[in-house]
Amino acid sequence: MKLAAALALIAMLASTPAGSAERYSVVPAAAAPFTVETVAGGLEYVWGIAFLPDGSMLVTEKPGRLRRITADGAVSAPIGGVPRVVYENQGGLLDVAVHPDFAGNRWVYFTYSRPGAGGSSTALARGVLSADLKALNQVRVLWTSGPRFDGAGHFGSRIAFDRSGYVYVTSGDRQQYPSDDIAQRRDNTVGKVVRLQGDGSVPNDNPFIGMDGIDPAIWSYGHRNPQGLAFDPATNRLYSVEHGPLGGDELNVIRKGRNYGWPVVSWGVNYDGSPVGTGKHRAPGMVNSIRHWTPVIAPGGMAFYNRRAFRKWRGDLLIGGLGATALVRLDMEDGRVVREQRFLTERGQRIRAVTVAPDGSVYLGTDENPAQILRLVPR
Repeated sequence: MKLAAALALIAMLASTPAGSAERYSVVPAAAAPFTVETVAGGLEYVWGIAFLPDGSMLVTEKPGRLRRITADGAVSAPIGGVPRVVYENQGGLLDVAVHPDFAGNRWVYFTYSRPGAGGSSTALARGVLSADLKALNQVRVLWTSGPRFDGAGHFGSRIAFDRSGYVYVTSGDRQQYPSDDIAQRRDNTVGKVVRLQGDGSVPNDNPFIGMDGIDPAIWSYGHRNPQGLAFDPATNRLYSVEHGPLGGDELNVIRKGRNYGWPVVSWGVNYDGSPVGTGKHRAPGMVNSIRHWTPVIAPGGMAFYNRRAFRKWRGDLLIGGLGATALVRLDMEDGRVVREQRFLTERGQRIRAVTVAPDGSVYLGTDENPAQILRLVPR
């Protein structure tokens, strides 16, 4: 398929009815149920945001800096203890999360593109935040995806904790073209969601424990580049959003031991217009997405909204749109998407980080230089 034909296919899919590439509505600024406040600026490619118990937040900048930003916008000097990162293309210091029992252990988790022999990899590390909030101490790498690759694409790299304290991390396929089947193979942790204990060890009820030739950390496989990961607090279901190629971004419900299809099936096509894998959207034994986007939104992080400040958003999913330059709201009912709205499109900013603050306001981090931390508060 030539590129022109591929673009024609993209246009056709974008106009198809609900059930394939669903329609959405763009909400103008005047009609949005919030006002936008700039909490902080002058940052560089914000990737992750995590709130601390005192209401301040930890923020990652992709070049390798971790900062603390207070509720009134005071930006700290870089926090010490962060290891060297591969800052190139999509690589750098990526997500950040605090342990569910942070008040007791002060553990901060972060992901980054880790240098090593043969290239770089997605790594999960943990450190203890010092009492003066200026350094991470006892920093230890808990897990590293393998194998390593040259190049700096598709690290995945989102972190989520479940109710039991297990930690889940996404790993991208490292952008191997023509599309390698490494995400399908289970002897590695590339193109996967992994599940670990808080200390990085593998839980004994992971789906592939004790199976020869399969990495025991794998929770699900067949992923391309999942950069959003979040639990629905009402149902404890795990959702991910991942980048497609030319078309075919996906929202998936992540289930234990399941195969999500990449690069055998896809709702998109390769960048040169050729089919992905079989050229089909679905295949037996492979989980189909619950929503897909063509044209793509190029998703960043995401969060379920479960607070009271925006009552009409309770139970809904908020996704950062890099390509869409929008905050994407998915109206969810019984695990299904019934409506999509896009906010902030008039600002033209790439939204990378999305998180819900304890007071119910929504915080966003922009993927630009200079980058901003934005706060959405109800009108």
